[in-house]
Amino acid sequence: MQYWLIKSEPDKWSWEQQKAKGEEGEPWDGIRNYQARNNMRAMEIGDKAFFYHSNIGKEVVGIVEVCSNIHPDPKTDDERWECVDFKAVCDLPKPVTLAQVKAEPSLADMSLVTSMRLSVQPVKEEEWQIVCKMGGLDTPA
Repeated sequence: MQYWLIKSEPDKWSWEQQKAKGEEGEPWDGIRNYQARNNMRAMEIGDKAFFYHSNIGKEVVGIVEVCSNIHPDPKTDDERWECVDFKAVCDLPKPVTLAQVKAEPSLADMSLVTSMRLSVQPVKEEEWQIVCKMGGLDTPA
């Protein structure tokens, strides 16, 4: 299993909206960055990702799971752009802020710190474990 972090502005697509989609999930469409798209191409069904509220809140608020293979982005006819679908898994009992991540020395190399603008980014297993613990999950989802 691989781990990821996906970013969304909560006034455009919030954690509550993601949870409301239930088991069917939602396409993570509209991504127009090649590195972010390539990260989605590397995803497999069952991979987990942190759901991060960007701009407003700047915090990890939940965990999602990849629930589809890569497919054409439904928001464009341009075949360069693809996406996967995500379904909500669980809330983080305590949201983990960007400031908390930056303050944790063991997360200094995390993409959230080093590639802040990238909307779909990899997360190392050790980073996953640390952020889950910071968020109040003793047993990571």
